[in-house]
Amino acid sequence: MVDLLLGLQWGDEGKGKIVDVLTKEYDIIARFQGGPNAGHTLEFDGIKHVLHTIPSGIFHKNAINVVGNGVVIDPVIFKKELDNLEKFNIDIETKLFISRKAHLILPTHRLLDAASEASKGKAKIGSTLKGIGPTYMDKTGRNGMRVGDLEFDDWKTKYRALADKHEAMIDFYNVEIQYNLDELEAEFCEGVETLKKLTFIDSEEYIFKAQAEGKKILAEGAQGSLLDIDFGTYPFVTSSNTTAAGACTGLGVAPNNIKNVLGIFKAYTTRVGSGPFPTELFDEDGATMAKVGNEFGATTGRPRRCGWLDLVALKYAVQINGVTELMMMKADVLSGFDTIKVCTAYQYKGEEIQHLPYSIEEEYVTPVYTEMKGWSEDLTKLSKAEDLPATLNDYIAFLEEQLNVPIKIVSVGPDRLQTIHR
Repeated sequence: MVDLLLGLQWGDEGKGKIVDVLTKEYDIIARFQGGPNAGHTLEFDGIKHVLHTIPSGIFHKNAINVVGNGVVIDPVIFKKELDNLEKFNIDIETKLFISRKAHLILPTHRLLDAASEASKGKAKIGSTLKGIGPTYMDKTGRNGMRVGDLEFDDWKTKYRALADKHEAMIDFYNVEIQYNLDELEAEFCEGVETLKKLTFIDSEEYIFKAQAEGKKILAEGAQGSLLDIDFGTYPFVTSSNTTAAGACTGLGVAPNNIKNVLGIFKAYTTRVGSGPFPTELFDEDGATMAKVGNEFGATTGRPRRCGWLDLVALKYAVQINGVTELMMMKADVLSGFDTIKVCTAYQYKGEEIQHLPYSIEEEYVTPVYTEMKGWSEDLTKLSKAEDLPATLNDYIAFLEEQLNVPIKIVSVGPDRLQTIHR
């Protein structure tokens, strides 16, 4: 059977840490969607690690890590990730497998991303400019390059045809972007040579056999449910299915083989980039969350927008993913707030609703808050559930009642040891 681990907000929930905490219970950790626009931060033994494409189980000797067919791979960034792992003496060739069906991000995909975003002006999406969107467009347009193409002698011919097409598209946007394609292509080819040293697999067959052998598999998602291309806050979304369904298409796992769906959320809400955010705070409370929570993107360094927990959006994510257990991150960040607010409904077009509507733009939606007493204790040194403050337990109980799903883990700091199991 396969367990899924998903973000339930707009990404940045702390999935990397939880995968790292749980890896010892699994034989295989598999990424199923997204690309290097994701940044999974892990912290242990006093060292902070940021992964972008490689699954978060790579630091555990017991686990095989699989990059699935639903992922898009930039060989340049992938090489840098591997270079950063060299000092840890990880046997990459036996511990990290790449799906032949995963698509490649070309240098011209990144340039297309930049040109497209520049052409939008104020209506920009807030892209990370990593080439993710254009790569998925080529995938659905049926002319993308895949990892398996690198095993054939004519891959450079295929690359050239696609890159030439991209350059014509960049000209169409009629915006000024500076680039030296020869330099970018040299770096790309170097990354490809590194990638070719790894083990390529038919990942759907590998995962199928692993299930037949009784192996325990954890499918690791990137970004968050509210960034899903179908169910997120479109068009301010990513280009892949970040919800549970994405694990089926991104790894070739049959729906009836999914067992537990582990949903991760912050005790408050954050968002990077553009797009609607009903509970966003522009006051001292929001600034405190950002500062205490160190809310800056692991990949881009961009500051994250902060706000109170949006229970309407969270309930929606729990429903569409079929979440069976929850994990609440960054409870320690809310220490010191006298009052904590939770959005339990929206005022939407003149009526109060408790579901996520078609549009949550601020001209249509006003959050309705329930207020609760906060806690002042420093949680970062706690290690047992019975030591949690009473008011935090009240907060947890309220959320469990509203969501009808148990909260099994409460994170009280970035280190893997700062994790309380309930």
